[in-house]
Amino acid sequence: MIIKYLLSNKYQAVHYKKGAVIYQPGAEPKAVYFIKSGEVRMVTVNDDGKEFIQGIFKENQYFGEPALLLNKPYLAFTIVTRDAEIIAVNKNDFFKLIEEDRSFSMELIKTLSNRLFYKSMMLEELANEQAEHRVKTLIAYLLKNMEKGASLDITRQQLADMSGLRVETVIRIVKKLADEKVLKLQKGKIIKMET
Repeated sequence: MIIKYLLSNKYQAVHYKKGAVIYQPGAEPKAVYFIKSGEVRMVTVNDDGKEFIQGIFKENQYFGEPALLLNKPYLAFTIVTRDAEIIAVNKNDFFKLIEEDRSFSMELIKTLSNRLFYKSMMLEELANEQAEHRVKTLIAYLLKNMEKGASLDITRQQLADMSGLRVETVIRIVKKLADEKVLKLQKGKIIKMET
């Protein structure tokens, strides 16, 4: 709904190719980015060059608002993972949107709350030494709002980057969980089962 509103009110979607960086750590926030199509991942990189995925954003989602709301520099890279069309809404217009559109304000609060919940859950999981528990919890969280039979559109590498584990470990754990019928695999994709 917000994408249609933006497009009908002078905003234009800009095309980004896979691999493009929207912003990087230390940059001053200038806009909030709404995804019309495509996918963007938000990552931090440690001193050894290992990526840790902070979030994956898809069509009809947005990113960049925490830094803008707090007027603090970005802490992560945002990298296009699938060719994307993105609408940038500058700071003044974003604040105007919050003030004038109550439903958008409530949606923003829910989005920020969900992200905070996810970060809290992942901090707890990263403190847990058991790799299998981390992977199970992460997959359960990612599948929770999906319909039965839907496939999780996340690679093993992305699961590894989100859980702080090596990709080989994640592959082994996912196969083990599938063998134990804890999760279902279909053509290599994790499928939501009946709960």
